[in-house]
Amino acid sequence: MADARGEPYLQDWPLRPWILAGFLALCGLAIHLLTQGHHDSAARVAAAGFFFFGGIAFALCLLREKWLEPAVFAAVIGVVMGGLAYHVVELDGRVAGEQFSFSAGIVATLLALPLFQAGFHRRRFAIPYRDTHFHLWSDAISGAGALAFVGLSWLLLLVLASLFGLLKIDLLKDLMDEGWFGWMFSGAALGGALGVLRNELKVLGTLQQVVMAVFAILAVPLAAALVLFFIAVAVSGLDVLWEATRNATPLLLASAAGSFILANAIVRDADDAMSGSRIQRIAAMVLVLGILPLSLFAAVSMGLRIEQHGLSPERIWALIAIAVAVAYGLAGLVVVVRGRMAGWSGLLRRANLNLAVGLSAIALLLALPILDFGALSTRNQLARLSSGAVSADDFDYDALRWDFGEAGREALAKLVKSDNARIAELAGEAQAAESRPWLGRGERRPGAARLANLHSDIADPVLLEAVRREIRKHSWICEEACTALDLGTDEKQRRRVAIVAGNDVSHYILAPSGDLEGFYSLMPGDETPSAAASAAPQSGKPAVEIRTETIRRIFVNGRPVGQPFK
Repeated sequence: MADARGEPYLQDWPLRPWILAGFLALCGLAIHLLTQGHHDSAARVAAAGFFFFGGIAFALCLLREKWLEPAVFAAVIGVVMGGLAYHVVELDGRVAGEQFSFSAGIVATLLALPLFQAGFHRRRFAIPYRDTHFHLWSDAISGAGALAFVGLSWLLLLVLASLFGLLKIDLLKDLMDEGWFGWMFSGAALGGALGVLRNELKVLGTLQQVVMAVFAILAVPLAAALVLFFIAVAVSGLDVLWEATRNATPLLLASAAGSFILANAIVRDADDAMSGSRIQRIAAMVLVLGILPLSLFAAVSMGLRIEQHGLSPERIWALIAIAVAVAYGLAGLVVVVRGRMAGWSGLLRRANLNLAVGLSAIALLLALPILDFGALSTRNQLARLSSGAVSADDFDYDALRWDFGEAGREALAKLVKSDNARIAELAGEAQAAESRPWLGRGERRPGAARLANLHSDIADPVLLEAVRREIRKHSWICEEACTALDLGTDEKQRRRVAIVAGNDVSHYILAPSGDLEGFYSLMPGDETPSAAASAAPQSGKPAVEIRTETIRRIFVNGRPVGQPFK
């Protein structure tokens, strides 16, 4: 390399692989000793998080002549991530979206790492962009390579264990079953691989240029596709986006992120390193300008979702992601306008550095247990219920019970005592549930909309209400037109009902609790699954015979559907 990118990290250090292998092996042993049988201990998980994140950060930052500053930085990383791990375990279920806050801490760490390696703690915003760019990509490539080496090491160990197993020597196999060995072996393999790869950063720098060249090629078709996409949206209107899929927001954000990555693959770390292709440079500009409209489309999509369903912790985190994307999109627009075609790439690099520092700080703030998005979402949902924006039947009580943390459960307990009998009944059902209803998380059709699809001639109000309760409880029932049939009673005098949707038939029994209990469709002569499961296995020669029975079957438009039943 002709320039001085990452100069302190380019020095060869023969002992580095051995030092890192031993260091991360000890970190792995510490993690095992702390967590073995104590996964529910917040203090132990926090200490394990300290060794895991702090150990990897130290391995990536360690220099031959400088170890104190990397040790302090790694200790800070370990304390922060260990504290977040403590928060996740200690407040499990009491605060909504703790997995998102922990992920925000990881994002802050990943951004802080190349900034520290480039010397941000000394020079602040005066650090060269090409240094941070170099460290970001070298960390990513060496980290990916080290993880691949760990996988290959375990594969080799498995082969060797099988080989010695042929000789009845099970030492390796027995060691692989030991938790302490697994953590130490993985740590040693990861540390050794990182040490070797960090000694070859000059080679990785060349590999980085190859990766950039490949990404630059991909940027051209993506830019062309975005131009066609924007033209199609201008002709067809934005409504086509929401009609085509319910997942427009993540698709649009992913497109914006891809545009940012591929555009920077062309811009690279300096003007003299940029691609000389005029087509690629134009493609980079198109991608940079495309980030903002894609982000705004995502904002509109999420706004429609919030208008329809209200706030939730997941949607608030999505709004934060959209705000970040909009910030990058605005920065891209400003630099292109200010650069006037010629100098925009240099302005973009400086904007990337500033945004990375800001995003790291914001991600760390969001990771800390300061904001309770569950409480904010609960207030919003209760306001929608009290104002009539959502009916009692359509309100998502399950979200209060399972998704909004302690604030949601407290609100649900108050709804159980509501003067509105319907609200109190449905809130009580959600509060009594022992598990989150399947497919209940995410966007789903309201209960009233699915009940409108129900057709039934059931005269018994108790049985009909059980059917309606089953539909409200499970969001996959009656997504389309469905029919409920009263099948009478079985030999045990239990009321039976079938719900028919297209060619699918689901059979239910009315339980003493008043709820429906489902079971598999029965063939003539079959027992119910519970009876079949408890039957003793037959021995000796079975008695085989053919019997003729009268069966019943459901027909839709003259054609049989489902299995026959007694």
